[in-house]
Amino acid sequence: MRRATAGDLPAVVALLADDPLGQGREQAGDPAYRAAFDRIEADPAHLLAVAADGDDVVGTLQLSVLPGLSRAGALRGQIEGVRVRRDRRAQGLGDALVRWAVEESRRQGCALVQLTTDLTRADAHRFYERLGFVHTHAGYKRGLLG
Repeated sequence: MRRATAGDLPAVVALLADDPLGQGREQAGDPAYRAAFDRIEADPAHLLAVAADGDDVVGTLQLSVLPGLSRAGALRGQIEGVRVRRDRRAQGLGDALVRWAVEESRRQGCALVQLTTDLTRADAHRFYERLGFVHTHAGYKRGLLG
């Protein structure tokens, strides 16, 4: 596990696009990814991480540390965009990515770690539950662009 570099962006975007939901929303080569990477990189509360096998990016996730007033001002680790390259799935890499993010959240003083996953991702639900996550809340989203 390591912090992603700008050179990793094509591989990270390819991971984001390699599933039924990502195929319709990710656009390889869009300069918006570089701008987003630069914003993430500039903010110490956010980390784009990759799992690398040598120079080969085989997994990714984003971890954000969110301050809040509830729970007596507790910090929360927010995990986003967990992806493992298709040929490396079912080998424990996703497990290692998420466990790393949980431990990094703990190291940064977070009281809890949370994530969201699309309701259609039944396999992901089982995966997160196996790692100790509990489905305790309903989430809502509202698109603002387009």
